[in-house]
Amino acid sequence: MVNGPSEMTLQGNASDRRERSRAGAEHAPALGAANLNPFGDLHGVQHLTARLAKSLKPVFEPLLGEGLRVWAEPLAVQRHADYRAERPAGLTAWLPLAMSPGRGRAFILIDGKLSYEMLDRFFGGDGEAPQPMPTDFTGSAETLLHRVADSIAAQLRPAWELLAEIDFSFAPAPTPLSVAPEIDGGDAMVVTRIGVAQGSGKPHWIDILYPVSALKPWSPALTAKVIGGEPEVEPHWRNALTRAALGVRLPVRSVLAEPIVPASTLMALKPGDVIPISFGPDVPVMVGPRRIGSGTVGTANGRAAIRLTRFDTPELEDAR
Repeated sequence: MVNGPSEMTLQGNASDRRERSRAGAEHAPALGAANLNPFGDLHGVQHLTARLAKSLKPVFEPLLGEGLRVWAEPLAVQRHADYRAERPAGLTAWLPLAMSPGRGRAFILIDGKLSYEMLDRFFGGDGEAPQPMPTDFTGSAETLLHRVADSIAAQLRPAWELLAEIDFSFAPAPTPLSVAPEIDGGDAMVVTRIGVAQGSGKPHWIDILYPVSALKPWSPALTAKVIGGEPEVEPHWRNALTRAALGVRLPVRSVLAEPIVPASTLMALKPGDVIPISFGPDVPVMVGPRRIGSGTVGTANGRAAIRLTRFDTPELEDAR
């Protein structure tokens, strides 16, 4: 289920869940109201967010310590104003990402406390945030957040490639990272959330916001259903295919000798001429253009034959 916890979430504690209930990806707007989510259940986006979460563990583990758990929370589609009202007050880094092709902007949101904990560990500390918390980010904190944004952007493209070819790149704004961008409160946003926690500790949340308007060019891919698992092969069809493949007739041949003579000799050949050949006790045995082994020339039931003395296992590339 898209709006159910991911597999990684189920392994965590109950405290890893959201503290507030959130609307799911499916919406039933009132008559005359605008539909926030034109994409349906967004199974694909939930799947790629879980995939992204797994790829981000190497990014955050050096900054938060070993034994880090990283998982994807259920996504939601909300008006930006509702998201801002739900988000706890406090210092937050807004990291804009350019989406290309197009002019869309996604946003990574990282809590100030998490940012300063990573900064402290980066400089050799124990990962402690300052008390009281600053009201803005220092230059070193912003530099570290730039690096984190670049690392997340680098993982977003391979995570999204199953649905759409979108390039993500960090696009720093001229304003400080703590200043929220000017986004209309009525704009619909696809809100994805990734949880990071060390051991059984309290999780930190990293949100990635995608404006619905920026995703509309990829609507066909986003509305496609994701089918889980491999389709079951129908036994009768598989057996019939196997019988048909085993009935294919292939030419088997053996090359006794391949003498090489000058072109002048070939031009002068006439009936009665002799071309000397030589071959060892074993000769190659071929199926089509592929060598399958070697054998000894002899007779069987009065006919020329070859007894296989060595069989070469076909390579994977030969079977393609």
